[in-house]
Amino acid sequence: MTPDRFEDHVWKDVVPDDLLEIYAPYTRATSVGPNPALLLIDLYNLAYQGGPVSPLDLQDTYPSSCGIYAHQAIAPTRQLIAAARAAGIPVIYCTGDTAPMAAPKDVSATRRKMSPRRASDFQIWHDFAPQDGDVIIRKQRASIFAGTPLISHLTKLGVQSVIVCGESTSGCVRASCVDAYSNGFKVSLVEECTFDRHELIHKINLFDLHHKYADVMAVDEVVDHLSGITAQAAATE
Repeated sequence: MTPDRFEDHVWKDVVPDDLLEIYAPYTRATSVGPNPALLLIDLYNLAYQGGPVSPLDLQDTYPSSCGIYAHQAIAPTRQLIAAARAAGIPVIYCTGDTAPMAAPKDVSATRRKMSPRRASDFQIWHDFAPQDGDVIIRKQRASIFAGTPLISHLTKLGVQSVIVCGESTSGCVRASCVDAYSNGFKVSLVEECTFDRHELIHKINLFDLHHKYADVMAVDEVVDHLSGITAQAAATE
C-alpha cells in the first residue's frame, strides 16, 4: 500500500486528528517482506465458543470467547491459509500449553482470571485444521516467541518475514508482533484475520502496531502477494 493510503484502515472512526499528527513520522509504504512464513496466533476453540454473538453476552458462560469478531474472521482466514499453502510458505500455528507440570503454578499468557484449562479448549478450531507439514507451537506466555523454538525453526527455514493473524489483537497478537519485529523479522499483520473481544481495543492496537512494529494490510493485498509467489514458482517448473 502506498503512503497516501497508510491510514486507510478500520481505526479511522476512532483515532482523532491530533493523534494522527503525532504518529505522522511513521508513515511509509507497506508490503509483505521476503521469504515469509504465516503465523496463526491462538486460533483455538476457546475463541469461538458461544457462536457469532457479542462477547459481552458470552461473558458469564464463555469469558474467553471473541464471539462475533472471531466468527467474522473465519472466511478471510481460510482464504489466507489457502493462499499460504498454495505459495508453499511455512504455516505455523500456536496454542496454549496444557501439559501437566509444563509450567509453575499461576504462569499464564496474561493476568486475566481464567477457568480451569482443558486440553480440548486449546485445540485448533476445525475451520483451520492443521495439515501435514504445518507446525504447532505450544506456548505458556502471550508471544509465540517466548520460550519456544520458533526462532530456530524460522532460521532453519530461511524465513525473513512473517505474516501474522489471529487473536487477540491487544494480547497474544500484539506480543507476537513486537517480538517478531524485535528479532529482526519484517511483520505484516492481516486486518480482517485479526480480532479481539471489543472493537475499540482492536482498532487502537491495530493502529499502534501498524505505526511502530508491523504493516497492517488487507487480506486481499496479502493474498495477491502470495499468489505472485505461487505463479513465480509455477513458471520456474
